[in-house]
Amino acid sequence: MTLHLLLLLLHSILILVLTSSSAIDPAQELDWEAAQRRDRVERLPGQPKTPPLRQFSGYIPVSRDGRRALFYWLTESTARSPHSKPLVLWLNGGPGCSSLAYGAVEEIGPFRIKANATGLYSNPYAWNKGKQNAATSFFLANLLFLESPAGVGYSYSNTTTDTDAFGDTRTAEDAYSFLLKWFQRFPQYKSREFYILGESYAGHYVPQLAKLVHDGNKAASKTIINLKGFMVGNAVTDWYYDNLGIVDYYWTHALISDETYTTMKRHCKFTSVELSSECQRIMDYASNQEIGNVDLHSIYTPVCLEATWSSSTGRKSSRTTPHWNPTGFDPCTPSYAEKYFNRLDVQRALHANGTPNNVPHPWTPCNYGILENWHDKAFSVLPIYKELIKAGLRIWVYSGDEDAMVPVTGTRYWIRSLKLPIVTRWYPWYYMDQVAGWSQTYKGLTFATVRGAGHEVPVLQPDRSLSLLEHYLRGKPLPKR
Repeated sequence: MTLHLLLLLLHSILILVLTSSSAIDPAQELDWEAAQRRDRVERLPGQPKTPPLRQFSGYIPVSRDGRRALFYWLTESTARSPHSKPLVLWLNGGPGCSSLAYGAVEEIGPFRIKANATGLYSNPYAWNKGKQNAATSFFLANLLFLESPAGVGYSYSNTTTDTDAFGDTRTAEDAYSFLLKWFQRFPQYKSREFYILGESYAGHYVPQLAKLVHDGNKAASKTIINLKGFMVGNAVTDWYYDNLGIVDYYWTHALISDETYTTMKRHCKFTSVELSSECQRIMDYASNQEIGNVDLHSIYTPVCLEATWSSSTGRKSSRTTPHWNPTGFDPCTPSYAEKYFNRLDVQRALHANGTPNNVPHPWTPCNYGILENWHDKAFSVLPIYKELIKAGLRIWVYSGDEDAMVPVTGTRYWIRSLKLPIVTRWYPWYYMDQVAGWSQTYKGLTFATVRGAGHEVPVLQPDRSLSLLEHYLRGKPLPKR
């Protein structure tokens, strides 16, 4: 038996093992209503009274012994008929960053955290309610935020040896196990249209998880999870093309000198996930000597200089006036999340971080210690794209054009490498009579840029990101006018 066939056999066995647990145990089936009551969040500390919101949060064990569990937060659609709306799973990347810190309270969730972390205020652009105006009425979705892998946020493992297995494979397998068990706890969602969305290193998480769901459905010869597609933003995808795009983006956006650009092109080949010593040296020089204190996630916005921000986030913090633009962008938002989610009353309300879990570490926006033990990182997830495009899933990719961490240049390089037939050629798409970005439709994939957005597109362009979501969920091209 060849090595390739052996790997395929082992993969099939894994899928059968995972999907075998998808059949609802009779005891669990009788108990799901009690489990939902246990997970129901009546009210978060400082939560505004309106709009009314049904929300749930808690833990789902993902290991056989129950000692490894992932934390979730479900915020249902505020529509009159939420049961008719799709379910969207949102993942943040890092690896090691929390979907609560970024997706939930900085980008698309129903609430934002006040600057003093004493309360919350409503997000007018939340994806679970949308924003209605004279121009359009946006689609709504039920939002499921997952802190993954174990060790991120409130998610935990009580087995120290688990830290030796961090990586793409374990993350995908645990997330799939989570979904199978979550749908047992929430069987009313089993028939819903289901989409997986995310950004940054979730460019690995999302397609890898989508493949496990797709393979699980095939192995079971039935639809276990009603996956319709996935969408990723500023997504880490292919080591070579992503890094080639970073070098070109640095130079085309005047972040580095001509001389440094030439040296990078000569010494950085990006044929391995480990940089050569000479490439690392010139990258460090560019960062320390030429680029300066710029947030590469959003190169035209202020950085946060707030001295009290924990260094665990890995980003410098500026007590910059938070309302310097119409979206109310505040670069210090992750520090507010760190304060808020470490409050004991918040943790009690969310059923998090307490007995019997006793998570031994404080909640942080990012746990970069995970990276020290990240053992398997796919060089490229493009083979998964090729497989899932053939499977007919709805796949969209978008890029905020002010992101230098995972820039639009690299994304365009790897999309071009797929050599997909073009269905609709490059065109400007519009929101409220303004150019919101540019788009091109391929056979099996839609690509869009979002003008004036950084790494986290909904932060700086929340209305445009809502329009993007609406058209994605409806399967309609972005508007030409």
